[in-house]
Amino acid sequence: MPTMLVTGGTGNLGRHVVPLLRDAGATVRVLSRTATPDARGIPVLRGDTVAGVGLDAAMAGADVVLHLAGGRKGDDVAARNVAAAAGRTGVAHLVLISVIGADAMPIGYFRAKAAAEEEIRSCAVPHSILRAAQFHDFVLATIGAMARLPVVPAPRGLRFEPVDVAEVAARLARVAMDGPAGRVPDFAGPTVLDVPQILGPLLKTRRRRRWTVPVPLGGAIGAAYRDGRNLAGPDAARGTLTWPEFLVTRAAASAPNASARSGAPSRSP
Repeated sequence: MPTMLVTGGTGNLGRHVVPLLRDAGATVRVLSRTATPDARGIPVLRGDTVAGVGLDAAMAGADVVLHLAGGRKGDDVAARNVAAAAGRTGVAHLVLISVIGADAMPIGYFRAKAAAEEEIRSCAVPHSILRAAQFHDFVLATIGAMARLPVVPAPRGLRFEPVDVAEVAARLARVAMDGPAGRVPDFAGPTVLDVPQILGPLLKTRRRRRWTVPVPLGGAIGAAYRDGRNLAGPDAARGTLTWPEFLVTRAAASAPNASARSGAPSRSP
């Protein structure tokens, strides 16, 4: 079975991907800037994808590298460093997670993802690139912050198709195990939702009432959202966990007595 290195293996997505790879029979190691010991017994190696530190040592003997590490800055530089190290160390399959609309949205985050994709495509290592929609957690943080206001602005034309991070992880694990495939079908949530459709279930779960006021979404960014350039096309694969189902599950997990009911010790999120 293959040996796999996961950059960003301790992050939100990586925490779901790593055990799936291990359960599929792969030998897994994780690259992290802090190299904190992993409670699951998975080796954690210290390195930095943006600085290009520790990559060759971490990839030595690896058949597959999943590049999941990301941040506010340096996605293109990190991808370039990862691709170069993968080429030097003989990696057979390089897997990149990206975002739907990377090459179409006039926003710095999307442009950095598009540049990272180009770094992977142009390297000599066989690769796979999976674009995913925004995770439920991201949409919750974004719209949830707005929902705290006494009057909630609802930008016209702003739509998301939120997807479950665990379902994206399962798709990524399959891509990694299947071998190089280039750009694979995008992966999005089951439904396209506008802001009122996101707010309604969220406010219901929180047992709150708020006035919503439609507001225009202007400029080039507004036009891109109105055009749906951040949304998946008809050939995309889709997850099954809906936005209301995610909210109910999250609320149950966050309830003060959830740990007591399950018999598990309580812990901070």
